[in-house]
Amino acid sequence: MDIDGARIANAMQQLHHRGRATLHDRLHRVRATFVLSVQAGLAAGLSWLVAHELLGSPQPVFAPISAVGTLAVSVGQRFRRTVELIVGVAVGVAVGDLLIFLLGTGPWQLCLVVTSAILLTVFAGGSVAILIQAAATAVLIVTLSPAGHNLEIPRFLDALIGGSAALLVTALLLPLNPVRVLNRAARPAMDLLADELDETANGLRERDRDKVQRSSERLRDHKEELATFDEAIQGAKETATLSPARWHRRDELTHYAEAADPVERAMRNSSTLARRAVTLIEDAEPIPESMPDSMVHLAESVRLLRHEFAVGEEPRRARERSLRAVSEAGRAYKEGVGFSGSVVVAQVRTTASDLLVAAGVAQEEANRLVRDAFGELKHGKRPAESEQRTREPPSPPPVG
Repeated sequence: MDIDGARIANAMQQLHHRGRATLHDRLHRVRATFVLSVQAGLAAGLSWLVAHELLGSPQPVFAPISAVGTLAVSVGQRFRRTVELIVGVAVGVAVGDLLIFLLGTGPWQLCLVVTSAILLTVFAGGSVAILIQAAATAVLIVTLSPAGHNLEIPRFLDALIGGSAALLVTALLLPLNPVRVLNRAARPAMDLLADELDETANGLRERDRDKVQRSSERLRDHKEELATFDEAIQGAKETATLSPARWHRRDELTHYAEAADPVERAMRNSSTLARRAVTLIEDAEPIPESMPDSMVHLAESVRLLRHEFAVGEEPRRARERSLRAVSEAGRAYKEGVGFSGSVVVAQVRTTASDLLVAAGVAQEEANRLVRDAFGELKHGKRPAESEQRTREPPSPPPVG
């Protein structure tokens, strides 16, 4: 047998697989940024055309720069970025012009102009973007003044034209689909929640402490996914506000936006659930089969919620699956659980309540539905205590 040949063939197969994976990832990134790149190109060309052909600016370099700079920031901040560009240019022009008039131009004047522009912006409470724009404008005014005249008005107009062109493209000519943007942004957070609930359920079935611990840690470290979700909500709101073609999406966006906070609460409560499940395994407490089943239903509820939001349906199936999770948790509680088990059951109830709220149910109604689905708070005996005297059961799990 050619051992070396087999090793080489295996290495080549791995290399081929990695190459395909890398190509797939790159193509996915290209598809994700395709619309943005077309928007940027269209806005840059449009801003140059307006500044050069209509206003007669010989070299309106800053107009396309402003347009691309506006589009480069996060969706949801573009209108604010346009305002910041204009305010920053105005501050830079004012400070630069005044100090050049009083002191002339030169290296030390440049130092003074930039320092003054930054301090004035900070004093006025401007953002970092305004600060940078004011400083950059002041630099251009000082360094280009000896070589050119009347730079201030063209510079200001360039900023106005570039930012306006970017907003025009995103609002009218090539607006994004806000629901699609939200679906893409919500996927990482909701997939993380669903996947780790499934992993926690598997870890409980196998009594695999390390698996549940890893799920707990991943659920706890969810800030990036939620930040992406929140940012997309702001972007979708901006698009639906500025673009008449997307006004009919406002109701869908409202439901999506209202789901963000309860989804975040569901992630925190699921993290607590997984952390307590680790203790449950360490203490060798009983694990009724319906306990991990309840977590599987929670995971499916999250996936259904994302799907029903994506297709614009009323999230009825997501609500039903959340209540089924509560029913399974109630069955586990009646069969008999230990102290940590009762906490896990409580967290299933709380997470289900969060998901019901995310699905459009009022908090008070969600709590009532959870109580009804859970059933009577009658706690069963632990197997190890079946022949002992009846002890006082643990306190019933809290609702919501």
